[in-house]
Amino acid sequence: MVTEVRVMVLRAPGTNCDRELAHAFEIAGGKPRITHMNELIGGSQTLSDYHILGLPGGFSYGDDLGAGKVQANEMRLRLFEQLAAFIDRGGLIIGICNGFQVLIKTGILPGPARQELPHVTLTNNDSGRFECRWVKLSSTPGNRCVWTEGIEQLEAPVAHGEGKLVAAPSTLCRLRAVFYYADNNWRPTAEYPANPNGSVGNIAALTDDTGRVFALMPHPERFVRASQHPGWTRRNIEEPGAGLRIFQNGVDAARRS
Repeated sequence: MVTEVRVMVLRAPGTNCDRELAHAFEIAGGKPRITHMNELIGGSQTLSDYHILGLPGGFSYGDDLGAGKVQANEMRLRLFEQLAAFIDRGGLIIGICNGFQVLIKTGILPGPARQELPHVTLTNNDSGRFECRWVKLSSTPGNRCVWTEGIEQLEAPVAHGEGKLVAAPSTLCRLRAVFYYADNNWRPTAEYPANPNGSVGNIAALTDDTGRVFALMPHPERFVRASQHPGWTRRNIEEPGAGLRIFQNGVDAARRS
């Protein structure tokens, strides 16, 4: 059993949620290190020294060619064999918001990692604007994602302009959805603003066939303390914030590996 779970939080120019992600892993019992893309490309850091890879939110490389596209190109062209080996040996990956966009555009999701780029992407919200609000998420019954074990419902904030998941019909039926955007009764919904972007099938999160690679548009790292919830005093939100469970699950799964 692994006693010290080492977490690489991978940042690039424009990333802005790396410290929050590292903090979430730290209080979940992991040992995070914020690592710049250039360190991984240059070889001063290697994925083989870590158990978990975290891809945080933000605007990597300014999203100049589209959300997550430049970082995805860098990872696919310069780091893909290292990433594939990391997945093959049982490494865990979480991508949040921009990290989700990167995982989709590298082809790591929906997976497997070495296949051709899938006919699925994340594109502009139906509203045509940046969406920043709290949303409700309902989990997929019986999903095998190790990150979401024991989580049936979750509230978390979104903050994105390109969060609409779209997929070719032949790909859609193969996607392993983990969370759906939900209404006030926790039922999956396409209605705006509960579904903030118009994702096909109301999908907010995906995993791969192994259940170890996980990505979502909402930000669970922004709900690891009760006081981060906008209704924490009115609703007597309990400690810790519900988003912390995701990171605890990831650390626990890495310990068992």
